[in-house]
Amino acid sequence: MIDNISAGPDRATPRQDSNRTASRRTGPQTLTHQAPAPAPPLIGATPVYPTSTPHTSGYLIRPDSNRVFWQEAGNPHGNPILMVHGGPGSGASPTWSRFTDPDRYRVILLDQRGTGRSTPSAGDVDTDLSTNTTAHLIDDFEALRTHLGIERWHVLGASWGSCLGLAYAQAHPDRVISLVLFAVTAGTRAEITWITHDMRRVFPQQWEDFYAAAGPDADPRALPAAYARLLAAPDPGVRHDAAKAWCRWEDTHVATAPGFTPDPRYEDPDFRYTFARAVTHYWANDCFLAPGQLLEQIPQVAHIPAVLINGRLDISGPSDTAYDLARHWKAAELVIVGDAAHTANTGGIGAAVVTATDRFAHLD
Repeated sequence: MIDNISAGPDRATPRQDSNRTASRRTGPQTLTHQAPAPAPPLIGATPVYPTSTPHTSGYLIRPDSNRVFWQEAGNPHGNPILMVHGGPGSGASPTWSRFTDPDRYRVILLDQRGTGRSTPSAGDVDTDLSTNTTAHLIDDFEALRTHLGIERWHVLGASWGSCLGLAYAQAHPDRVISLVLFAVTAGTRAEITWITHDMRRVFPQQWEDFYAAAGPDADPRALPAAYARLLAAPDPGVRHDAAKAWCRWEDTHVATAPGFTPDPRYEDPDFRYTFARAVTHYWANDCFLAPGQLLEQIPQVAHIPAVLINGRLDISGPSDTAYDLARHWKAAELVIVGDAAHTANTGGIGAAVVTATDRFAHLD
């Protein structure tokens, strides 16, 4: 799942949302954001901060010859926050800085292995992805933290980034101040099967096209592996068609909120291929996580304050994952945004994320 974090108009200060109502129920604390009837949903009007232009960048050279590109934005002396992008494969963008107060946060952006400006790129068919796993990405985060002289930092992640950010926190809980996770996923086989097979129940014709493009021998319950094989084919035409079909399906299942527009990055064949190759590599391998790993290891992060945010209309990452995690996480709050789906450019996801980062900005 790719996260599209392009948001609405910039803002100078956090908005006090007088239209937010809280409803509590058994289980985790749940806040449901509701627009006052009969007002329409917040489409493209998410209040966010101005994008901060990166002021520092570099490459982190890893022992296996991977070069991981990183950037910093915001206040160089602010509270550090690591932005964990989604996909896998989408790459980082300075747009992420819109979720944080530029005066209070030191924003750390990193292109995960094989994505963005990191090299070697997954967009090169000859790139060996055997050293591109969840464990490698977690090690990269730790190496970057050490390189930048940061003792502890906040972590913000979306979609796949929520999964990876939580996995990182569980591996290094003493290095994480807070977690803000939205469009929450846990990288489970069930989630992957839901998106690539079971969602046929929601988009039957589109799924049939997605399945047909995987080839006549494709197992309908193992489509990431089938696509991964096509994306490694020697024929560039086969690779091109597979990447296009995969990204068309991506745009289909995230398009459940009013006002959704297709991701323009998919018009770029290089981005399409890089993204599709990275995500199928991870999904064909269950995101390199043990079954139920993130839920089982919640005790590792039980003390870390967290906000888990999901759109009620999100069928790419349904809210039960966030609910189940928050239910076992004493320091976590669950926020369900009623008018939002999987992306932050429609509905109130952006506002909820900003509210959370504003709340944690004083923690160090």
